Amino acid sequence: MGRLLIIGCGGVAGVAIHKCCQNSKTFSEICIASRTKVKCDALKEKLENTTETKITTAQVDADKVEELIALIQSYQPDAVLNVALPYQDLTIMDACLACKVDYIDTANYEPEDTDDKQWREIYEKRCKEAGFTAYFDYSWQWAYQEKFKEAGITALLGSGFDPGVTSVFTAYALKHYFDEIETIDILDCNGGDHGYPFATNFNPEINLREVSANGSYWENGHWVETEPMEIKREYNFPQVGEKDMYLLHHEEIESLAKNVPGVKRIRFFMTFGQSYLTHMKCLENVGMLSTSPILFEGKEIVPIQFLKALLPDPASLGPRTVGKTNIGCIFTGKKDGKEKTIYIYNVCDHQECYKEVGSQAISYTTGVPAMIGAALVVDKVWDKDGVFNIEEFDPDPFMDMLNQYGLPWVVDENPQTVE
Repeated sequence: MGRLLIIGCGGVAGVAIHKCCQNSKTFSEICIASRTKVKCDALKEKLENTTETKITTAQVDADKVEELIALIQSYQPDAVLNVALPYQDLTIMDACLACKVDYIDTANYEPEDTDDKQWREIYEKRCKEAGFTAYFDYSWQWAYQEKFKEAGITALLGSGFDPGVTSVFTAYALKHYFDEIETIDILDCNGGDHGYPFATNFNPEINLREVSANGSYWENGHWVETEPMEIKREYNFPQVGEKDMYLLHHEEIESLAKNVPGVKRIRFFMTFGQSYLTHMKCLENVGMLSTSPILFEGKEIVPIQFLKALLPDPASLGPRTVGKTNIGCIFTGKKDGKEKTIYIYNVCDHQECYKEVGSQAISYTTGVPAMIGAALVVDKVWDKDGVFNIEEFDPDPFMDMLNQYGLPWVVDENPQTVE
C-alpha cells in the first residue's frame, strides 16, 4: 500500500494514472499534479468511481523547486513519478533529494533553452569528449549518484518503452539467453495512421528536436555520428509489415553502452513515412524547428513552441489512430560458446489502447512501463540507493508485469536481422 505523487497530466501521464488505478494493491493513493489543475481534476472525476485508489489533485509549476518541495512535504508520497517534460527532470530530482523521496522518470534531461551560455559551455565540452552532439544525455542525472546514495533514496531513470522496456529486454536477454551480448539493434515501428497530413505521436517539441538531430550509434567503444536520416534500412515487422526505418541517436544507447559488459555495437532505428519526413524537412528549412527565440510583433516566441501550438495534441489522436506498433530489440551474442540471435518485441494495437484507456499506443507503451517502474520502487522490489538506469535492476518482475498490464512480449529465436 503506497502513496505516489504523479507530476504531469499529458497523454503518457493519463495512461500511467489509469494503470495506477488498476493496481490499487500497490497504489492506495495517488496525487495528480500539473501546472493546469483543471486537467488533473477532469481525470480524477473520470476515474475515481472505477478504482479503490484514492485520487487527489494539486497545482504545481515543475520548473520551480520550491513549489515541488512544498507539494512533496504536504502530500508525503512514497515516491514521485515524473511524467512531465524532460526539461523538468533536474528540478524534480532536486525536490526529491531535498525531501528524501524516491524518483522515477521516463526520459533523460534536456534543456529547454539550448542557447543558455552556461549550459552550452558544458554541452560543447561534452560533444568533444563523448563524440555525439545530441542535446539530451544522462550526464546531468548521473551526476546525482552520490547525493541520492547519501540520502538513502532511489532514482530510477528511463522507465518508459524506449528507453525503458527496451533496456529491460536487454537485461532479460543477458540474464536468460546470453553469456555475452555483442550487438543490440533497437527497432521502434509505429504502423499507425491518424489521418492527419502531419502530426507527432508524442510531444511535438521533443519529437521534432529528436528526429531532426544527427544520428549516432555505439561501436567498438566509441560513438559514430551520422547526418540526420543518413542511414536507412527496411524491415518486415511482425503484425505490421515492411517499413522504412532510419538510424537515430537515442538515450538508452548511452546507458546500455555503460551497463552491458563487452557490447560491441548498439543502434537505434525508428520508422517514418515519406510524408512525415517531407513535412519535417520543409518545417526545418523555414526555421520552424528552431529552439532559439525570435521577436514577432514585439513579442519573443520560440518557433518550435509556436509550431507545437499549431499541431494536433498527441493526446487527441487516440480515436483517429488505427494500426499497430512493434517495438523491440534484436540481440546477437554467445551462449555456451555458440553464436545466438534473438528478437524480443511487443506489438500494441492503437484501437485496443483507446478502448481501454482513451489513448493511442505511443502514449500507452510509455505510460504502462512508467507505472510498472513506479510500482517496483514503491513496493521495494527494486530498492537501491543512488541513481540507476532501468537495466541495472532484476528484469524478471518487470517482464512479468508487462504481461499482466497490457504489453505482452514475444521472444523470436530465429529473427530477420538488420544489415
